[in-house]
Amino acid sequence: MAKVGDRVRFLNSVGGGIISKIINKELVTVTDEDGFDVPTLLRECVVIESAEEKLGVEQKKEEKSASLSGSVADMVEDDDYVPQETPEGEQLTLYLAFVPQNIKAISSTDFDLYLVNDSNYYLAYNIAEERGAAFYSRFAGFIQPNTKILLDELSRECLNDFEKLRVQFFALKQERSYMQKPVFDLSLKINPVKFYKLHSFKENDYFEELAMLVALIEKDLLPSKGLTNEELQNMLKQKEMVSPAKVSVKHKQPETIEVDLHIGQLLDNLSGLSNSDMLQYQLAKFEEIMNQNLKNKGQKIVFIHGKGNGVLRNEILKRLKQKYSSCEAHDASFLEYGYGATMVKIR
Repeated sequence: MAKVGDRVRFLNSVGGGIISKIINKELVTVTDEDGFDVPTLLRECVVIESAEEKLGVEQKKEEKSASLSGSVADMVEDDDYVPQETPEGEQLTLYLAFVPQNIKAISSTDFDLYLVNDSNYYLAYNIAEERGAAFYSRFAGFIQPNTKILLDELSRECLNDFEKLRVQFFALKQERSYMQKPVFDLSLKINPVKFYKLHSFKENDYFEELAMLVALIEKDLLPSKGLTNEELQNMLKQKEMVSPAKVSVKHKQPETIEVDLHIGQLLDNLSGLSNSDMLQYQLAKFEEIMNQNLKNKGQKIVFIHGKGNGVLRNEILKRLKQKYSSCEAHDASFLEYGYGATMVKIR
């Protein structure tokens, strides 16, 4: 029986929220992300997180955060707290860290998301999802110097929300002089496919476990371009003032295309779909990608289908033989994709 506080998804329409009121045995009020109350039939709601589970996650987050570098909460409340500074810490280094809860089940495990501040500065931060032209703030606050904090526990289904992020932060020190740093405002893209690859998770200086570190800034440099924020802004202004020069085009080998055929990556709502329906949708996506690239000789495409019971893989191989017999196909790299991917090369 659903209860107040349960997070639900609507069965036959897009959306969901948290049950805020039980009206009667058949009707409840669901409060969505925008704060609107939606009267909904109970039979049209699917519970995806119970109130008890949510409370357990919050308690676990508090316990983990309190165990990091001596409780962050204690440092905030302690007026005598003095950050331990290092010479390297005068340059800003900030990471998002995704730590698998079960590295041996990388294709299905949940993740702990941390923010790591490897600098002598207090950092005010805001991490938001990009939703078209709008933004949705997921995490905001202060992080102490030379520490890490647990932001959230993420189910695999939530990882798509982190594909496009907007990250803003600025640095300061308390009751002491410091070199001023610019305010940073950057867009960040994280390919969800990386979460299925073991080699994305490496040994590091911040966790005993393997983790995927996504650099927001390293030693005062934006890692994507090797430029400081100020240098990047100056470069963009100069680029706008200079007309584009004519350049010769050099043909190079096209980059490998990765296509994740897991049904959860293709569809947001699976209600009402049979296994046969889902298989047909996956195969339709496979053929769509193949037909889009048939003229691109030499193009390599990795179809990530998972190990499962092998039905999708066998159907892909069957269609390759029947419809695309000129193409080369074999298992993709085990180190990168495990047992669950097929490499196709267009001939």
